[in-house]
Amino acid sequence: MKTNLDALLTALYVHLDDHVVPSAGRPRRRGPDRVLNDAELVCVAVAQVLLGADSERLWLRRAPGRIGHLFPRLPGQSQYNRHLRDAAPALFAAAMWLVRRIPSWQDRLRLMDGTPLRCGASRTTVDRSALGEVAGYGMDQSHHAFYWGAKLMLITTAEGAVCAFSLANPKELNERQQAVHLLHVQQAAPGPCPIVCDKGFAGAGVEKATADLGHVLIRPVRQDEPEPQVAVFPGWLRQRIEAVIWTLKNQLGLERHAARTTQGLWTRLCQRICALNAAIWHNWLTDAPIKRSLTAYDH
Repeated sequence: MKTNLDALLTALYVHLDDHVVPSAGRPRRRGPDRVLNDAELVCVAVAQVLLGADSERLWLRRAPGRIGHLFPRLPGQSQYNRHLRDAAPALFAAAMWLVRRIPSWQDRLRLMDGTPLRCGASRTTVDRSALGEVAGYGMDQSHHAFYWGAKLMLITTAEGAVCAFSLANPKELNERQQAVHLLHVQQAAPGPCPIVCDKGFAGAGVEKATADLGHVLIRPVRQDEPEPQVAVFPGWLRQRIEAVIWTLKNQLGLERHAARTTQGLWTRLCQRICALNAAIWHNWLTDAPIKRSLTAYDH
C-alpha cells in the first residue's frame, strides 16, 4: 500500500523540477548548502501532510523509514523548519500549477466560502503572539462563538481542488470584502463563471463587484429580500465546500497548525492546500473513482 504515495511523490517531483521550481540557474544562497532543493522540499512537505505528521520534529523521525528510499538525504529539524518557512512561494506556486493541470479547472462553476482559523485561546497568547498582523477577534457564525485568529477564504472547483485562497484579519476585512479582494488578486477560473456561496455574501456591493469581473453569485435567498434577484441555490453544492474545509482542517491538520508567526501560518496553509491539490491531480492521472480521496496516500 506504500506504492501510491511513492508514485505521487515521484510524479510531483518530476513535474515541479521541470516546470514550476527548477533549481538550475538559481543564485546560491548564503550559508551552508541546502540538503534539499525547492522541488524536493515541496515533495517532503506534501508527504508530511498526507501522512498526518503535524509536528516537524516527529515527522523527521518518521520520514527516513517512510520516504528515505526516495529522499536519502534529509535535513535536521532546525534546517527543515527554517527552509520550510521560506518555502511558502514555492508551495503556493506548486498548488496553483497543480490545480491548472486538473481537468475540472475548465469547469464553469466555482464554490466559495470562508472559515475561521483559530490561532489562540487565551489573552496571554493574544498579547504575546507574533500573529497580530493577520489575527484578530471575529465571530464564527456557524458555531455562534467569538474566536481569535484569521479568516480563511477559499474558492474551489466542484470536486474540491482549491483554485484561490487568502488569509485576512477578521477585524480589518469582513467576509464580503475579503472575497472581492481575493477575486481581484488571484485568478480563480479561466473565465467568468457562476460562484456558489452562502447568504453571508449577500449585498449590493459584493454582487456588483463580482458582476464587474464577469462572475455571478449563486446563494440562498435571505428572508429580508422582498424580491430576490438571485438564482436558485442548489443545497447539495453547499456541502461540497464544507467537506473541503473539513478535509483541510481535520484530515490534513490545518486546525492543528501550531503556527506562531504570520509567515509560519501562511506556509502551513500553502503546504496543506498543495497536498490536497497534489492528491486530486494524481487521482486524475490514475483515474481514481473518487478524485478527492486521500485514502491511498495516508499510510
